[in-house]
Amino acid sequence: MITRRAAARLAAGTAFSAALGLGSRASLAANKVIVVGVDLSLTGADAEDAELVEDGIKLAFDGANQGNAVPGYTFQLMILDDGTATAGQYDPAQGATNARKMVSDPQVMAAIGPQMSGVGKAMAPILSEGDLATITPSSTNPDITNPKFGPQFDPSGKAIYFRTVTTDAYQGPNMANFMAEKLGIKNVYVLDDSGAYGVGLADAYQAQAAKKGVKVLGRDRLDPKASDYTAIITKIKALSPAAIYYGGVDQAGTKLAKQAYDAMPTVIKAGGDGVYGASFLSGAGFPAANGWYATIASPHLTGGDAKAAEWVKTFTQTYGKSPVDYSITAYDAALVIIDAVKRVAASGKPVTRAAVRDAIQTAHVPTIQGIVSFDKYGDLANRTVSVFQIQEDKSAKLDDVIAQYKYIGVAPQT
Repeated sequence: MITRRAAARLAAGTAFSAALGLGSRASLAANKVIVVGVDLSLTGADAEDAELVEDGIKLAFDGANQGNAVPGYTFQLMILDDGTATAGQYDPAQGATNARKMVSDPQVMAAIGPQMSGVGKAMAPILSEGDLATITPSSTNPDITNPKFGPQFDPSGKAIYFRTVTTDAYQGPNMANFMAEKLGIKNVYVLDDSGAYGVGLADAYQAQAAKKGVKVLGRDRLDPKASDYTAIITKIKALSPAAIYYGGVDQAGTKLAKQAYDAMPTVIKAGGDGVYGASFLSGAGFPAANGWYATIASPHLTGGDAKAAEWVKTFTQTYGKSPVDYSITAYDAALVIIDAVKRVAASGKPVTRAAVRDAIQTAHVPTIQGIVSFDKYGDLANRTVSVFQIQEDKSAKLDDVIAQYKYIGVAPQT
């Protein structure tokens, strides 16, 4: 069980929470405990980004506790890791184990996560059966919240999988629009890493690219555990593509970046939020990462947005490193849970999983990214997709996302 950070770090979180109107510091000794489960990929290729997401969550709950945001209640976090050394990244089976652990603990009233869609598909039916709502700050596969797949992922019939990001039904197609309209590509080769996120994103991108008149030269699947993609890259190079689009995360993505740079240094390379983050920068390095385009499934706020500037400063001072945009969507997810518990408690009703789930469903919460509300399936109302290009800043740290990713703008919506 993870509780609060050291007093010096808490002071920074408290100051920002006070600015959000969460209240003054009060004695918490006699408070009831609300446990929030957290599932992230803290082992393997995506660990560096997972830690930045975790820090965003901690900052919110530390501030809520110190500011007495919900009088009579204290929040504690149950932080669980779905990454395994065997997988080298996220592991859906471990995610399912984590979901069962959350559901079996009667003090767990809500959850945040998972980070990855493959894990989300494994966790969702277990959380649904346990009536435990979760809010993901980064999982974007649309199937999990699609009513067509309700019997598979939501057998209870009530939305339990909420998001503070949009889905790949927008992220993939909008990037196809950007590459066709803004970059002027005429053809593209599409790759994925065989995971639920990567396949879904690549499928959505490919379908829209074809609609935009972009010729899809071919499609291949990368084995994340393989070390050598020479055969596939050689085949792609022979086709002289204008661009490569990759749907997937870091384990395969960083190797692809290195090997594709060696073979085709001038070809346009792009991907989704799987190639946006500190882990991708650290794993691929420069010059291989330079020039890659990436999207995130949310508004861009960490790069100078006035609404987020104070928060970014607090985060950096508290943790000694720069946040990513999904640190903000994680923080916002925590704010939604805090608000839900607060509204249930204020109503005089018992704070139960069902009551918290219902309160999340009706959320209308001011957050850093704006008002967060959800449709009846749990998807975020805001469907912004932001586009970046990695442009090396030699004066900054290799893994400094704010410095190394240049914000291009909002992708043209489908």
